[in-house]
Amino acid sequence: MTQKLYNPSQKVIEKAHIKDWNKLNESAQADPEQFWTGMADELHWHKKWDKYIDDTNAPFYKFFVGAQTNITYNCLDVHLTTANRNKIAYIWESEQGETKSVSYFALHREVSKFSNVLKSFGVKKGDRVTIYMGRVMEQVIAMLACARIGAVHSVVYGGFSTEALHERIENSQSKVLITCDGSYQRGKVVELKKIANEAADRSGYVDTIICVQRVKNEVEMVAGRDHWYHKLMEMPIASSKCEAEILDAEDPLFMLYTSGTTGKPKAILHTHGGYMVGTYTSLKYVFDIHDEDRYWCAADPGWITGHSYIVYGPLLNGATSMIYEGAPNFPYPDRWWSIVEKYGINILYTAPTAIRGLMRYGDAWPRRHDLSSLRLLGSVGEPINPEAWRWYYETIGNSECPIMDTWWQTETGMFMITPMPSVPLKPGSGTRPFPGILMDILDDDGNPVANGEEGNLVIKNPWPSMMRTIYGDDERYKTQYWSKYPGYYLTGDSAKRDEDGYYWVIGRVDDVIKVSGYRLGTAEIESALVSHPSVAEAAAIGMPHELKGNAIYTYVILVNGVNPTEELKLELTQHVGKEVGPIAKPQSVEFIDSLPKTRSGKIMRRVLKAKALGEDPGNISTLDD
Repeated sequence: MTQKLYNPSQKVIEKAHIKDWNKLNESAQADPEQFWTGMADELHWHKKWDKYIDDTNAPFYKFFVGAQTNITYNCLDVHLTTANRNKIAYIWESEQGETKSVSYFALHREVSKFSNVLKSFGVKKGDRVTIYMGRVMEQVIAMLACARIGAVHSVVYGGFSTEALHERIENSQSKVLITCDGSYQRGKVVELKKIANEAADRSGYVDTIICVQRVKNEVEMVAGRDHWYHKLMEMPIASSKCEAEILDAEDPLFMLYTSGTTGKPKAILHTHGGYMVGTYTSLKYVFDIHDEDRYWCAADPGWITGHSYIVYGPLLNGATSMIYEGAPNFPYPDRWWSIVEKYGINILYTAPTAIRGLMRYGDAWPRRHDLSSLRLLGSVGEPINPEAWRWYYETIGNSECPIMDTWWQTETGMFMITPMPSVPLKPGSGTRPFPGILMDILDDDGNPVANGEEGNLVIKNPWPSMMRTIYGDDERYKTQYWSKYPGYYLTGDSAKRDEDGYYWVIGRVDDVIKVSGYRLGTAEIESALVSHPSVAEAAAIGMPHELKGNAIYTYVILVNGVNPTEELKLELTQHVGKEVGPIAKPQSVEFIDSLPKTRSGKIMRRVLKAKALGEDPGNISTLDD
């Protein structure tokens, strides 16, 4: 565990909302109710809560019981009576260089119009609507329009296969599907409408498809079922006045299917009230959102990171956000850095897989650009290896921008382990739990492990933005998350804690390899490989072994210009032994050009394992390629 501390500068601390993390944490831990209700008081409620939490039917917790609200009222309407009315809510840029900016006033108008369009098709409170689109402004508008009228949106990442989309439509029983004629990725058109048609044709539920004209290619439009978005928005039905439906705090807001690194996707259900308070609070404090900031979460709205920190969190905070439709290295590896320079981005939040991918191209590309506007950096999706952390910090942040290394899940709704800008950092550690969140690391018998030992990461107390259930499967929710340690939420991740109380998330418990009785995290082995100057990315899996129980097999993507040789394989094996210990030396090092990943950037190690064993990889609907 890396112990060097990176202390924030006085300049960073002075600007931070929270200058004394310890003081905030002590009060939030002593009285979580006072902390969360205090944050909730900063938002608008049509009716205040009678009770902060109802735990009588645990683990089906309820928060802000009896309160009435609508998350979109807080995202949009509250800003219309303030200086934010004409503030830019979103700057959008396409891969082709098209640009668009939308003010809070204009976004409110477009959302109201589309809310009325959905109503005209009979969509009402509680109905599920599937959204399958590219990274365009209409995707955000569609999500907000659903929430505004009390419908439950189910966003499916634009690029999933017909099978994956069909499975999600069937599970959610969506009658309305919103899509695009296509989207752009690396200069090519992804044929979304064609996939949407195939999925809808197989489904017994979809009776309406609304299609955004994005790439203007020829698509099949079925009479009576399919409608063009732009034409509907020009019709009298699309009135610009649509009051936000007054909803119970516990009314469902959205369902979102987890990425499925461990098998069949689950529909995670979140609600209006608690989720709103969690995303508002966490973004405000962790990324230190101020009125003048330009914030860029470079994820996709189709993932929880996009839901919480592209759509809801930034709008609740009245922020100006960047949305970019396209790949980070297209047409050149400096596309992101040119965007940071062009728009004066202050905060950049992205995934380790993107950081490592751009790191491959060296320092020359970012150094062509003025990145001095950056104040904070962020990382999400998987543990970031120290080597990539340091490159991000030194090369992109000029050793001046603290990295908010966040651990959280689709299920948690918000950051759970994370620093704040005033907290000293250690590369590879997300530091400590968010104030008011109580966590621990337990062995298989439920005993807390000693510092430096690995165990199962658990959350000990309920929190407002937590999932309420798995849609349509309460039993699976109880079994998967609450049965191993009764009363504690099981994250499914393995972690260690050091002597300073800093948490080091190692990875999914499924991604822990037991070699000769020793538990080794795939992240540790992969970090060791990536720390070698020849390696850009790596994945490790455990394969059955007669003597050791498991042997370590690794897959390596080399840095551009490095040739794969037998000598290099041996060198990498020795390097891992030196970095982690002899027990971690890989039995096999295989050079490859790409790794199987989910669209959210997580390596699907079970696919590598199934391939190595000659087995069926199971559900690969979330596979990126």
